[in-house]
This record gives sequence, structure tokens and C-alpha cells, in this order.
Amino acid sequence: MCYRVNTNFSIKQAEKYYDAKETDLDYQPEDEINGFSHPKTAVILDIAPTEILTAQWGLMPIWAKEDFLKKTNTLNAKIETAETLNSYKNSTKNRCLIPVKSFYEWQWQDAKGKNKRKFEIAIKDSTLFSLAGIYSLWENPETGKELYTYSIVTTKANELMSKIHNIKKRMPICLAQNNHKKWLEGNPLEDFSFPNLNPNLAAVEKSENLFAELFPL
Repeated sequence: MCYRVNTNFSIKQAEKYYDAKETDLDYQPEDEINGFSHPKTAVILDIAPTEILTAQWGLMPIWAKEDFLKKTNTLNAKIETAETLNSYKNSTKNRCLIPVKSFYEWQWQDAKGKNKRKFEIAIKDSTLFSLAGIYSLWENPETGKELYTYSIVTTKANELMSKIHNIKKRMPICLAQNNHKKWLEGNPLEDFSFPNLNPNLAAVEKSENLFAELFPL
């Protein structure tokens, strides 16, 4: 799955990488953000591919009530079931890119996960890349205020991520620049599932803010 990401990049970096302009960026770059706090992050929507906007992590379908995210986890949408589950099925054609420097995952060292090794993962030799997302424009029924919300789409883990995320064996769909247009234009979801898409990922172990050697060893 994918619940923590690194968004510590500059607006100038993002504008150059996406050939887009920042128009509504109400968020703070962070080395590590926790999805369960439902932060606002930068996104590029299919309806505005030359603009960098802001959306809230944690998809709220159009029928959701205000307390939806207190009861339901929509931080990630499994690519295998997104088109059938009520929370996601009306949003799978709404595509977005979530810019990140990296994401974090933990390797369990025992059956209950009491001992873990933390890894930071990114597309190899890339200072910025995209996680594939689906989104919804949710309207607060009480105030009428509109809010873009999104979920990161996940797939089965590739070889590297199977060794790191060694229990559930999942990973977010990681998009290099050459796949941005295909995702935003609504190509079939299965085109981006592993092994149809196998990003060239690299990882480093991160322990007490010190980076260890590349994984796998």
C-alpha cells in the first residue's frame, strides 16, 4: 500500500517537470507526510494537465457525508477492484498525477510486524515522479464548498517491492514522464498494473534519519 510520501520539492521543480503552472497550491512541502492526516498535496488533473492544483488525500465520493473519512480508508484504491467498489467506481475515469520525490514502506522482520525496516523508494535516477491517482470533486452538503479529493491506485508488487513490502506485496502505480499522458487520457487501468507496467524502482533503507545501502543488498 502507500500511506507515507515525500513531497519536499519546489514549485519551480514541479513546474519544469510537468511543463505546468502552479495555480492553487495550498500545501507545505514535507519530507514525510502521513496519509491518515488527510493532507492537501499538489496534483495534476486530467481536466487541467497544464495546471498544478491542490487536492486532499483520501477520496470522498460525491455521495459521501462530511464524516466519511473518519469511517472509511480511501487513501489507496486497488487497481483490481476500483471499478467495482462503490467508493471508487464513479471516479476511475477521473485521472490525476500526484507528484512525489519518493514514498515509504516497511519490511516486516517478524509475523506481527513488531520489528520493521523502513525504506524510501523512488523511480531510479529521478528527482521527481508521479503516483497514479483517481479523484472526485466533492461538495460539502452543509456549506456547498467544493473540494478535490484523491486516492492513490495500487497494484501487485514487482520484484523489488515484494522484498520490501513482504507481507501484503503491494505498491503504488509509479509513473515516469512517458506514462503521464497515457494515464491522464484514461487508458485502461490494466495497462498500468504489474507486470504490464514495471517501473524501474530503487530503494534505500532509512533508519534514525540515516540512509543505509541500496536495497536489495
